[in-house]
Amino acid sequence: MTQQTLVSPGIDRSVTLDCVGDWGQANFHRILSWLSQEFCDRAGSRSRVRISSVLGAGLEALWEVSDGEMDLCIVTPHALMDKALTGEDFFAGRAPMPQLRALAVLPQVDRLVFAVAPKFKVSSFEDLRTQKPALRIASSRTDDGNFIGYTADIFMEAHGISEQVLNSWGGEYVRAHRPEQCLQLVRDGLADAVVQEAIMTPWWRDLIEDGSLRPVSAEMQALDALGKKLHLAAATIPAGYWKGQDQPIHALDFSDFVLVARADMPDDVAYLLAWCLVETRDKIERQYKHILPEQSPLSYPLNPIAMAKSVLPLHPGARRYYQEAGHLK
Repeated sequence: MTQQTLVSPGIDRSVTLDCVGDWGQANFHRILSWLSQEFCDRAGSRSRVRISSVLGAGLEALWEVSDGEMDLCIVTPHALMDKALTGEDFFAGRAPMPQLRALAVLPQVDRLVFAVAPKFKVSSFEDLRTQKPALRIASSRTDDGNFIGYTADIFMEAHGISEQVLNSWGGEYVRAHRPEQCLQLVRDGLADAVVQEAIMTPWWRDLIEDGSLRPVSAEMQALDALGKKLHLAAATIPAGYWKGQDQPIHALDFSDFVLVARADMPDDVAYLLAWCLVETRDKIERQYKHILPEQSPLSYPLNPIAMAKSVLPLHPGARRYYQEAGHLK
């Protein structure tokens, strides 16, 4: 289907949108700030967008959208979100959320990886299981709806290292909310290892490149099991991603942001949001072009065809935009 740029749509009435971003200083807030300006430029003169922060990460935002308290949120990793529709795995314990709909996927490249201080002389998970060191592993919390902590625990369990096993070695998990908080625990000497995402950040780069941490390749058998359970694929951090890293690192894919609304969002609002996301994407791309594309928290250039592919059903208004623009067959 031929792709085309559509004339800017507009909404005559004023619209108020309540959105959930991240903790306040990361990429979700930046994306929502861009989107809100572009949307309000094309809606009624008293249109407003309010952006709220989260304490934990992820699940609370989906709950709020599902319950109708908020209109829109951004969550990651994208591939995990189909489980929200059915209430499985991480989403168990509460009613399924079949009313969730995608507006767009914003592709980005991220990995969840385990790394340990070199003094432990651990270069593989087999070394870890054999030596049984009393590690203090920094990871995100699991009691506040944090997708990172949930995935990290399952990642370690797939390698035969549950929290119970770690405790039996004399080790423990040291928990924090955000990636930079977890990595700072290593910097402060309060943790010996970390399992975390956001690998493109300076927090990761500094600790790897100054020799404070050594990344450990995931085992393919574990990654295969995680792919079946979580729909998160095996991935690779290429050699040279960090200075001094001369071998590729196998890791778990933790990529892609997805913007989520409810099925009952008005069609013209969803259409306009999707239009803004695609047709003004150069505005957000510019904010990342000082970073190499392969190390950017948001991949660029954004591909509208990829933006229309979601594990969640597309909102009908967003789907109409993608079809009319030739981005979706």
